[in-house]
Amino acid sequence: MVYMTFTPFKITHVDAHGPDELLSRLREVVMLKDRSAKPYAQAKLTLRPLPYDLFRPAQRYVLTDNLLRVQCLEWGLAEFGHHPLSLTGYLTIRTDQSPESIDLLPPVVEAIPEADGSTINVVNDGMHRLYAGRLEWLIPTVVLAENLPKEYPYYAYPIPGLSPWDQVTVLEGGTIPAGHIKKWHRTADNKKLYRDFNSAFQNVGGPRGQG
Repeated sequence: MVYMTFTPFKITHVDAHGPDELLSRLREVVMLKDRSAKPYAQAKLTLRPLPYDLFRPAQRYVLTDNLLRVQCLEWGLAEFGHHPLSLTGYLTIRTDQSPESIDLLPPVVEAIPEADGSTINVVNDGMHRLYAGRLEWLIPTVVLAENLPKEYPYYAYPIPGLSPWDQVTVLEGGTIPAGHIKKWHRTADNKKLYRDFNSAFQNVGGPRGQG
């Protein structure tokens, strides 16, 4: 059975924004349910290459549709001199599939203290790009956020074990089967810990169901 629903797109325009604007906008990001809270306002934010063995996913799946979308994005951006895992700031992109602009940030990784006393770097945003980058043997450039407010940890736990990336399941198509454990959440109302990147950027993405 064929599950693919991805339709290739063409990038028609790219505007590049520098690292200072990226980090200043990130400091304005608010929480989804508490619009007065800015989790990155006082955090240490660093734009840097980070090898895969220094951070972990929390999301336990990737979708083939989204991986193909990332591949199309990579090939399209190459024509404009950019790579989605080597950004020095952020990009505003237009494609032939939508009249709306899309902001593309570097993946966001957060340093979160855990119950065993360790601090783990966990993927917050950019999971599919990072998974694809690992397939391509890249060292991705990410925003590493440290010293976050203790009351606002990332809303899911990082995958434990020696090879967390190898525990990520590749799911065919663009939907998640019912009953699949997407993440191991910290709280019953996990959206209380969700960062709303669209509060400071355009069409970055949003919460998906209860994921």
